[in-house]
Amino acid sequence: MNTQLSDVKPIFSYRKFWAQRFGTAKFLPMSRAEMDELGWDSCDIILVSGDAYIDHPSFGMALVGRLLESQGFRVGIIAQPDWHSAEPFRELGKPNLFFGVTAGNMDSMINRYTADKKPRSDDAYTPGGEPNKRPDRAVTVYAQRCREAYPGVGVMIGSIEASLRRIAHYDYWSDKVRPSVLINSKADILLYGNAERALVELAHRVAGGEKLSEIRDVRGTAFIVPHGWRPNDEWEEMDSTTVDVPGRVDAHPDPYAMSPADNEPKDAEPAPAVQTIKFMNVHERVAIRRAQRAKTVVRIPAFEAVAYDPVLYAHASRTLHLESNPGNARALVQLHGDRDVWLTPPPIPLTTEEMDFVFGQPYARNPHPAYGKAHIPAWEMIKYSVNIMRGCFGGCTFCSITEHEGRIIQSRSEESILKEIEEIRDKTDGFTGHISDLGGPTANMYRLSCKDPKIEKSCRKLSCVYPDICENLNTDHSSLIQLYRKARAIPGVKKINIQSGLRYDLAVKSPEYVKELVTHHVGGYLKIAPEHTEEGPLSKMMKPGMGAYDKFKEMFEKFSKQAGKEQYLIPYFIAAHPGTTDEDMLNLALWLKKNNFRLDQVQTFMPTPMAMATTMWHTRRNPLKKLARTSEKVDVVRDGYRRKLHKAFLRYHHPDNWQILYDALLNMGRRDLIGYGKQHLIAPTPPGSGRGGDRPGQRFNTARTAHHPTQRFQDAPPAPRGKPAAKTGGKPAARGKPSGRR
Repeated sequence: MNTQLSDVKPIFSYRKFWAQRFGTAKFLPMSRAEMDELGWDSCDIILVSGDAYIDHPSFGMALVGRLLESQGFRVGIIAQPDWHSAEPFRELGKPNLFFGVTAGNMDSMINRYTADKKPRSDDAYTPGGEPNKRPDRAVTVYAQRCREAYPGVGVMIGSIEASLRRIAHYDYWSDKVRPSVLINSKADILLYGNAERALVELAHRVAGGEKLSEIRDVRGTAFIVPHGWRPNDEWEEMDSTTVDVPGRVDAHPDPYAMSPADNEPKDAEPAPAVQTIKFMNVHERVAIRRAQRAKTVVRIPAFEAVAYDPVLYAHASRTLHLESNPGNARALVQLHGDRDVWLTPPPIPLTTEEMDFVFGQPYARNPHPAYGKAHIPAWEMIKYSVNIMRGCFGGCTFCSITEHEGRIIQSRSEESILKEIEEIRDKTDGFTGHISDLGGPTANMYRLSCKDPKIEKSCRKLSCVYPDICENLNTDHSSLIQLYRKARAIPGVKKINIQSGLRYDLAVKSPEYVKELVTHHVGGYLKIAPEHTEEGPLSKMMKPGMGAYDKFKEMFEKFSKQAGKEQYLIPYFIAAHPGTTDEDMLNLALWLKKNNFRLDQVQTFMPTPMAMATTMWHTRRNPLKKLARTSEKVDVVRDGYRRKLHKAFLRYHHPDNWQILYDALLNMGRRDLIGYGKQHLIAPTPPGSGRGGDRPGQRFNTARTAHHPTQRFQDAPPAPRGKPAAKTGGKPAARGKPSGRR
């Protein structure tokens, strides 16, 4: 738990488990018959997932399974089991070491329900897109069934669903604060974030005879212990309510505590004052503080407290986010009843060599043969794309990437990426020379990092790019430009598009990158995400103002013209985000009309576990600032009418929205926006009414919007990158390459 960034053991340096003698499986087995073909009498580890099994590094089950296989373990897969009984969880027999349980690449509640809490009609991670192949709160249900199937076998939970529910959290679907997922799942241990390092260490230690339920010193894990438990006597506990601001905080002396002198007789001779003075340089003082910090656990308010006190909930959320840098984060503990949920400090990011190792395993790069020729939408979207990095230092409050993958960018090497492109060319059926994406959570953060590793380790900022780009952030895009050029030069590659979401405020720092991107890698449309035009909601999102958008748009149009191409920007916006007023949405609608945008689909804010914006939604407090009972209140759009109105403003042109907008404009005193002129938002009569509602001559460029490619969890789940989303009124095609989220 005290591991420093510089002394970790590489994940490829462990001595392999004895079962390596069985070799590598073409596909990890999903049945007893497949185990027999491989010569296995049992599995060492069985992975349970809510997704179909696709042996590709963009799918967490395959990435984790192949990583464990590389360590010599026999790994079986139970994909999308029928959870109504324990029998399907006995399909592969009893695992020798443990079950590894995930909901899949997506949170199961996001996968199954829209922002309006309506059931979705399809599932991108299921053959045929069939819905209802996973339960609500899949991690909890699967873990309980594993316990029922084989009592006494260790159960490990992970994936984004478990990661975002590691402490007490607000649950949008039940509209209440729920305890850590560890409580109801009854799992032995939870792995949060990108957990390869913790997973490999735990697997080898369990194989060496340790019990999963007794391992309590691995970073990036959470577990339940008796109240007051400590790793050893050297550990100290600090109350988080004394640490509500970043930086060093020393304990205050107790003015009522008795000193040793208070107990001495009054007539005793005073002892001579002796004080030892030790001179230390700055490096020694920093080392001592760092050592003390490594053995300090911060106690955040208990589940029972945050469940009923919005201010304490917001405080706990703020504390967790401030303790998220692997270089300086402390352990956290939260009381649940009479037991503590412990969180060790965040996992140490993988090096480039380790990233290459993870993505360089012998993936079949296809769905398991058991699915036949069934269409799996998520696979179809990412089969020709490549994940080049992970993590995001943007810190957008509505996004789950930072909470799960962290702020430190982990990049693969050029050689690894180019090799994967060649494998797609040579192994993937249907390849015609078109790579659909080179990206990740963000398209243009490849190899970007803090200029000084020492500053990076000590930083406690929530974002590297808000309110402005940090002066210590390296924004050099030359490595990415070079990668694009080398990838285009691979024989057989005709076109490479960039479909991941672009951080345009970073891109404008490198005009050469924008030119390279616009000239060679835009397939007619480029996705960017201003999210809003008004300062109120933007400040709650931690997003830049429209100045950066305007600058990027100017560069985009300039370089498109130079390349002789007609290309368009596709902007994304969020309706009903915390901090958004009706006037803010009206101003955004006017901006859309002024710029001739008609959005075919829009995003309505969905509160997801552990996100800062969710904290605002639930508590009406702003955790981006120091909290107090008198802290500012955040305007939260919770009632159905206002959510519908805000969404209607984004689609001001749609006939179905005319009445609600007409009524709203009258109530807001903005009758001046009703008419037939360019300055008007809507006509005075309903479209199609035969009373002049469909005024001729009013034409706008239609911008079909797909969802933002980062895992933000709004109206649609974050399915893989690739094709733009189809028009919808419910669930758009998913955004963001799965990128091995577990």
